[in-house]
Amino acid sequence: MSRFFATGSDSESEESSSADEITPKAPGATFKQSLLLSDDEEDTKRVVRSAKDKRFEELTNLIKTIRNAMKIRDMSKCLEEFEQLCRAFLKSKNIVDKEGIPPFYIRLLADLEDYLNQLWEDKEGKKKMNKNNAKALSTLRQKIRKYNRDFESEIAAYKEVKGKEPASSDICLFVPQGSSSDSEGEVSSKSFLKKKPEAPSEATKFLKTDESSSSDEDDDDDDEDWGSDQSGSSGETSDKEEGKTSSMSVLFLKKAQDTEKLGVRKEERKKKLKQKERIEEEAEEEGGEESGGGWEKVKGGVPLVKEKPKMFAKGTEINTAVVVKKLNEILQARGKKGTDRAAQIELFHALAAIAAENNLGQGILVKIKFNIIASLYDYNPNLAAFMKPDMWKKCLDCIDELLDILFEHNNIFIGENIAEDSENLAVSDQPFRVRGCILTLVERMDEEFTKIMQNTDPHSQEYVDNLKDEGRVCGIVDRLLTYLENKGSTEEICRVYLRRIMHTYYKFDYKAHRRSLGLQGETKSEQDQEESEGEDSAVIMDRLCKFIYAKDRTDRIRTCAILCHIYHHALHSRWYQARDLMLMSHLQDNIQHADPPVQILYNRTMVQLGICAFRQGMIKDAHNALLDIQSSGRAKELLGQGLLMRNMQERNAEQEKIEKRRQVPFHMHINLELLECVYLVSAMLLEIPYMAAHEFDARRRMISKQFHHQLRVGERQPLLGPPESMREHVVAASKAMKMGDWRTCHSFIINEKMNSKVWDLFPEAQRVREMLVRKIQEESLRTYLFTYSSVYDSISMATLSEMFELEMPTVHSIISKMIINEELMASLDQPTQTVVMHRTEPTSLQNMALQLAEKLGNLVENNERVFDLKQGVYGGYFNRDDCCLCTTTDQKSYQQKQSGYQRGGYRNQNQGNY
Repeated sequence: MSRFFATGSDSESEESSSADEITPKAPGATFKQSLLLSDDEEDTKRVVRSAKDKRFEELTNLIKTIRNAMKIRDMSKCLEEFEQLCRAFLKSKNIVDKEGIPPFYIRLLADLEDYLNQLWEDKEGKKKMNKNNAKALSTLRQKIRKYNRDFESEIAAYKEVKGKEPASSDICLFVPQGSSSDSEGEVSSKSFLKKKPEAPSEATKFLKTDESSSSDEDDDDDDEDWGSDQSGSSGETSDKEEGKTSSMSVLFLKKAQDTEKLGVRKEERKKKLKQKERIEEEAEEEGGEESGGGWEKVKGGVPLVKEKPKMFAKGTEINTAVVVKKLNEILQARGKKGTDRAAQIELFHALAAIAAENNLGQGILVKIKFNIIASLYDYNPNLAAFMKPDMWKKCLDCIDELLDILFEHNNIFIGENIAEDSENLAVSDQPFRVRGCILTLVERMDEEFTKIMQNTDPHSQEYVDNLKDEGRVCGIVDRLLTYLENKGSTEEICRVYLRRIMHTYYKFDYKAHRRSLGLQGETKSEQDQEESEGEDSAVIMDRLCKFIYAKDRTDRIRTCAILCHIYHHALHSRWYQARDLMLMSHLQDNIQHADPPVQILYNRTMVQLGICAFRQGMIKDAHNALLDIQSSGRAKELLGQGLLMRNMQERNAEQEKIEKRRQVPFHMHINLELLECVYLVSAMLLEIPYMAAHEFDARRRMISKQFHHQLRVGERQPLLGPPESMREHVVAASKAMKMGDWRTCHSFIINEKMNSKVWDLFPEAQRVREMLVRKIQEESLRTYLFTYSSVYDSISMATLSEMFELEMPTVHSIISKMIINEELMASLDQPTQTVVMHRTEPTSLQNMALQLAEKLGNLVENNERVFDLKQGVYGGYFNRDDCCLCTTTDQKSYQQKQSGYQRGGYRNQNQGNY
């Protein structure tokens, strides 16, 4: 170093020479700089810092920035500064190897890791973070854990010392306590950068002087980190000797004597603080007894409630007007930011108790109850959130109490049409008039119950416990129904009837079912006998729905009632009533214009209708009812029983929340595996005979695409083992039926595995299994005749009856229908009871003529349709006069008879059955 910059003593020059060794300079640099300096600049005193000072100052500045970012939870800034800190520490590797790792660096690593772990465990806090901060938190947590592996021993030693010290020590947390303004980073940087003006030696730069220690607020904290002031006030010569003989890292270590003294002082402080808190608590209790006001002790953070409104001052005459005024005061805080909703509910309860004590009448009590229930609903401002169990119990209790008051006092009139000015809450000869709607509260209660069931794990005991509350909910609805039948309007009665229907339509009435089978004598207890003697659910549904059909003015309530009525009929195997009601209502024409919940109810009703038809042996009707739901591949979503994974382009987060609120609770679900099995078995019973009849027909149409897809999947399998899943059982049964082997088909459809998965879930499982066996035998016979008719010249009906274990009249009936529908070219020889095959196959010219006639007919229909669109008249050629209509319909029916299965297949035959 050049002598030009040296302004200190000889001892200082020795230290400066050591600094020169660390940072060598170019030989001509000093000379050039000395030429450029002016006289004024020469007079100013220049401070020369070593490379160690510069590196440590850089580290302390970065640490300070990180701690400031930690205070405001800016994880992005923390990550950025931590990466810079790691790079800066890597640059100072040479100095760290000589002097040792600085303690402030170890302190930051330990504090930062603890801080990140606290944030990571705070689930609510993580949800409130924005996307960048959450991502930075995850990245920084991984980096700090990986980085701290190199400093495990140092961090463990620091935490051990930290654990022995009191919690208020400055090394424990990065968050400042009390009124101290300097962070640990600042203390560290000052300790490294502050110097004595008289003798700026290297050793004394890292020690706190009397001035620096007096500038801080707590001398004990400084002693804890840097040793006593006596070590800082020692002479320069001793400092120089220590700097030469020992490592500078010794100065960073704490002294055992100081820590002992500090521990004694901290214990004394704790005792003083406890005594002070005890005195304050006693003073607060005395002040609270004397007057209701005064200071309020707040635990942690800024209080949310600014000030609790006082109830009533001493000596106030409590009457109806005063209570109403206080009620309005409490209501003014409703919905405002920072309002404690739980405290507001408590105030309402306290006000209701005061009104009851002073006998102010039932009118004011009813009004307060209305507000309590509304406040309970407002406790969760988020629509998607559901009520907590304690709030739910309070809500049910309040509604029960309100209904008790309304039933006991007939002179209370409530309604939404009563204005607040015309309310009569005081006790007088006039009846009480209160503004409010009990029906709206009960409807909201019903919706909250649905939300609770939607947000509970259906496979847990909690779901069962919550489901037990449905009895209480239905009891409240029944009580309200009784009340409104006497005092409500027709519109209100229809609304409460629909609520009752919605809790009844999906439940199977086992008691009515047992009564119909004549098993009611088996019930032993008197309670069961009383319940069995009650009104059947079918009678209740019929009474409630017919009232809505007659009185309701809104289409939505009537539509929901019709769908629930059909569902209930189908659930109890009343197929013809359910089918007729569905066809007479014409809901299928305009259901696409209804809101999504009604569409979900329509889908559920159609599915239940198809399952009912299957139980009754109406295979074709069952297939047609289930076709739309199953062919879409979205049965789970269409029935409101779950969401399918989709791209974010099709459905954003907001739409997903809305769709989740539409989901049906688990106890109302329809078994999707049962639904698919019913559909596939129905498709098998229709498709296999059709495929056998049109095996060589190029224009063959598919009845069920999903069934064909399952068949193709089964054919692609390289190894065919025994079937395991329900679909594999149906595919294996289809292959057996295709060969006319009804016994193998029967063994695949009805076995222990299929019984446990599907068939035992039906109320009358044995009757369904018998029906299935019968249908498999009949369709296997048809398939056998289609497949092997070209092999036989004639076949005995007795042989067929023995092969398929069917009665002779049944075999005769099946073969006669096939001959009449021209599906089988044969004739019956009655004396010998044989079927004689005719073998009248059409020639190639006849086949081509038939195809030409069909294509010409399609062309004429298309031309007529285009002509009708231009003219604006529907019907066109076929509606010109009655004569033409008759001839064309005759021609059309003749063509259908000629083509049989070829024109439209099974799906277009006998559509007039409905």
